[in-house]
Amino acid sequence: MTVSAEKPLPPGSFGLPIFGETIAFLTNPQFASQHFERYGDMFKTKILGSPTIVIKGAEANRFIFTGENKNFQVNWPPSVEKLLGPLSLALQTGSVHAQRRRLLFQAFQSRALASYVPTIISIGESYLQQWVQQPELAWYPAIRDYTFDIAGKLFVGLDHAAETDLGHWFDVWCQGLFTIPLNLPGTPFAKAWKCRRLLLTELEKLIRDRKTRSVEEKSDALGIMLAARDEETGEGLSVEELKDQVLLLLFAGHETLTSAIASFCLLMGQYPAVQARAREEQARYRDQPLTSQLLRKMEYLDQVIKEVLRFVPPVGGGFRKVLQDCEYEDYRIPAGWSVLYQMAATHRDESLFQDPDNFEPERFAPQRAEDKAKPFSLIPFGGGVRECIGKEFARLEMKVFAAQLLRGYEWELLPDQDLSLDMVPTPRPRDNLKVKLQRR
Repeated sequence: MTVSAEKPLPPGSFGLPIFGETIAFLTNPQFASQHFERYGDMFKTKILGSPTIVIKGAEANRFIFTGENKNFQVNWPPSVEKLLGPLSLALQTGSVHAQRRRLLFQAFQSRALASYVPTIISIGESYLQQWVQQPELAWYPAIRDYTFDIAGKLFVGLDHAAETDLGHWFDVWCQGLFTIPLNLPGTPFAKAWKCRRLLLTELEKLIRDRKTRSVEEKSDALGIMLAARDEETGEGLSVEELKDQVLLLLFAGHETLTSAIASFCLLMGQYPAVQARAREEQARYRDQPLTSQLLRKMEYLDQVIKEVLRFVPPVGGGFRKVLQDCEYEDYRIPAGWSVLYQMAATHRDESLFQDPDNFEPERFAPQRAEDKAKPFSLIPFGGGVRECIGKEFARLEMKVFAAQLLRGYEWELLPDQDLSLDMVPTPRPRDNLKVKLQRR
């Protein structure tokens, strides 16, 4: 592709020397929307140590996703790369990424997902019984424990994972992900880096212990991954690689799911008419046990979950490194820069979604199907060859939790709390989503 050196860079500002606009990017939830309003659908900035072009829209997403390994390559901020580790699927590229993805996907095939449902139900019932006894519940941290217990059990076979050292180390590790990577005493990154070492040591113990047992033990993701073999080479995953891959699965199956489930609880509390309709659907199935087959019949709940993920996507965007000079919309994108495609801003694009600032699950009903009009308009799990490998697991866990909650409980958002969202590393209510939960 020939790119004219005369093509201009997108409008924008690099901000302060060294730091650029990193502080505003990390602390201002409206950073991207304010810049888009000022500059249009594409702007330049400097964040997290790199000159970066931020871009939004379905066509922009198509441009990024179809240019993978040609114009673009996956790229994360330095803090994330260091904390995820070099063998993580999130950082692998090309044929290595494709081969590892095939191996890991075996833990998320339909048969595996169906086998996870009883465990998700059991853990959910246990937590709901605890929560309903509390006069006031700070729901966000409680949901974090719930999702980590599920991830711990289904991914590595660990019971009550949130109560273990692993759970504590994981929380500290998450807090360092999107920070300036200064490994100085007391910084969030330094604390996270220490916890990464502790996490890997503990994960290695779990993996080596499992390897001493029968490889046929496939009741969780680790068992499936230990047994997985590449169809062409017959090779499996090494212990060193498994550690980084399991760490990634715990992050994806815990941090982002906590955000998504908390957003569901918040939005259902704020939109009682939607909640009432979702309850009506559950009432039709209340005498039937939750199974994979029954969950597939809950069409309105599907629409609600889609709208939650559109309205508050758990991940705001994705980074790519520019491999070669290219152009988009008559602007030059230089090699060596970063590109950040914006999920959240795309989901609020008026050309893609009618009244995008309204929470309206019916937009995904078959007669409207706003997400089908243009490919890559609804992308809560990314897209292309790097689409989230655990997207169906995430939808399943959200749907089981939502069905349990709507069937048996009601909740009230308590007054005098800040329900606005902190956005880093994932969206979360600033005052931890305080509620009163009651049995119906």
